[in-house]
Amino acid sequence: MTVMQTTQGVAAGQDICAGPPPRHPRPDGQDRYTISEVVAFTGLTAHTLRWYERIGLMPHVDRSHTGQRRYTNRDLDWLVFVTKLRLTGMPVADMVRYAELVRQGESTYHERRELLESTRRDVLARIDELRDTLAVLDLKIGFYATEGTTR
Repeated sequence: MTVMQTTQGVAAGQDICAGPPPRHPRPDGQDRYTISEVVAFTGLTAHTLRWYERIGLMPHVDRSHTGQRRYTNRDLDWLVFVTKLRLTGMPVADMVRYAELVRQGESTYHERRELLESTRRDVLARIDELRDTLAVLDLKIGFYATEGTTR
């Protein structure tokens, strides 16, 4: 079982975590990407991809007969999801824990959900902080706009 198989929506069969599925450059079965192609597709660096593999966040990347990494569409989907998790501010250790839980199978659904719900609460708190900050900026901008027209 791969990581993405366990993050797919039951009814739709789509990855519900990453939003609309990205357009893959190649169809499944012909989807063997080099690390440089994945860099171009995801915007991640080769160093980051190797690091993700080393820490267990991106396990089991296939290799060619010469040892060159060969990524699949499923790997690209996982990287899109991981990038979203990074944007939430989720610590890398929690991301690795999530990946480990996925590899353990369906028995970990509850723990995975709790981890994602905790991250969601953190994101909502950050959004509230940013809204407050935006309100302060808007007040200051309004002040300077008013002051600028009275002189």
